[in-house]
Amino acid sequence: MFAVMDAELDPWGPVDPLGRALHLLRMNGAFYCRSELSAPWGLSLPPMPGYLWFHVVIAGGMRLETPDGEPALLTSGDLALAPRGTGHVLRSGPDALAPDILSLKREQIGDRYEVLRHGGGGAPTALVCGAVRLEHPSARNLIRALPASIVVGAGAPGAEWIQSTLRLLAAEASHPRPGGEAVITRLADIIVIQALRAWLESDPAARTGWLGALRDPQVGRAIALVHADPARDWTVAALASELSMSRSAFAARFTELVGEPAMAYVTGWRMHVALAALHDGNTTVSQLADQLGYRSEAAFARAFKRVIGNPPGAVRRHTNPLTPAAV
Repeated sequence: MFAVMDAELDPWGPVDPLGRALHLLRMNGAFYCRSELSAPWGLSLPPMPGYLWFHVVIAGGMRLETPDGEPALLTSGDLALAPRGTGHVLRSGPDALAPDILSLKREQIGDRYEVLRHGGGGAPTALVCGAVRLEHPSARNLIRALPASIVVGAGAPGAEWIQSTLRLLAAEASHPRPGGEAVITRLADIIVIQALRAWLESDPAARTGWLGALRDPQVGRAIALVHADPARDWTVAALASELSMSRSAFAARFTELVGEPAMAYVTGWRMHVALAALHDGNTTVSQLADQLGYRSEAAFARAFKRVIGNPPGAVRRHTNPLTPAAV
C-alpha cells in the first residue's frame, strides 16, 4: 500500500530503517504565528490531537510547560518541540497568567499566518510558533517514542539552520504568493525533522524502545521489511529467515526491543496504513482487505476494529483529519 507506493516512487529514498521513518514523517496543515510579547505574559495552547507544535525564541526567553513533562527554560535561538498534541503553556515566568491563546486578539496576515501582541509592558520576548499535522502511519510509533518536549539549544551543532529557515518561512508567510502554503509546509517539515535529528543524535533516550529497535541491525531491518511490504504474508518464521536468525531468537529479540510481539506489530502497522487510506477516501474497504493480504473483507474488518477501535466502514463515512488513535 502506502509504503510500497513510496518505495516505487522514490527509489533513491533512505535505506536505513530510522532514516526511512523520518522520510515517511509527512506533515500537513502548517500554521504559523509570530508573537511579540512583554513580561509578564503567558499563553495556553489548546490540545490538538495529531499535531506537533514547534516554538522558536527569536529574542528574550520563555518557560515551556507540558502536562506530562518537566518545565523547560528557553532563551534566544532555542527551539522546542511539543510533539504529542497535548495542550501546553508558554510564559515569561512561573507565576505569569496564561490565558487561552484563542481568546487573545491576533492580526490575521494570511490563511495560515498570524501576529500576536500581548503582555504587561516589561522585558520583551519574540517567538515564532507553528503547528503541523502528522499524516503518515509511522507518526503513531514515532510520537509515542518521543518525550513530552524536545529542546534544541542555539549552541547545538548545526543549529544555525534554524534562523535561516525561519527567515524563509517568515518571508513566505508575510507576502502570500502562488504555492506559498506548500513552501511554508515544507519549511516547517525541515524545522521539525532537523530538530528530531538533533535529538536522536544527542539524547540517550533515543536509543531505547521503538527508536532503539530501528537502530538494531536485525530488528530494524525486520521493521523496514514490514513497512515496505505490509501485504506480504509475514510470519515470525518468514521474518527470521530474512534475517538469518532462528525463529525463537528473533521473536524474543523483537518483543524485547519493540515492546510487543512481531505479529502484533505487523497487524498494527497494516491497520494504521489502512486507516490513513480510508481517511484519504480513495480506497474501499474491500480493496484495502485485498491490498493488505486478507482473504476476506470480514477478516480485515475484525482486525481493523480490534486495533483501531471502530469498524472500517464507520471510518470510511467520515472525512475528518486523523483521530488521536491514528497517531
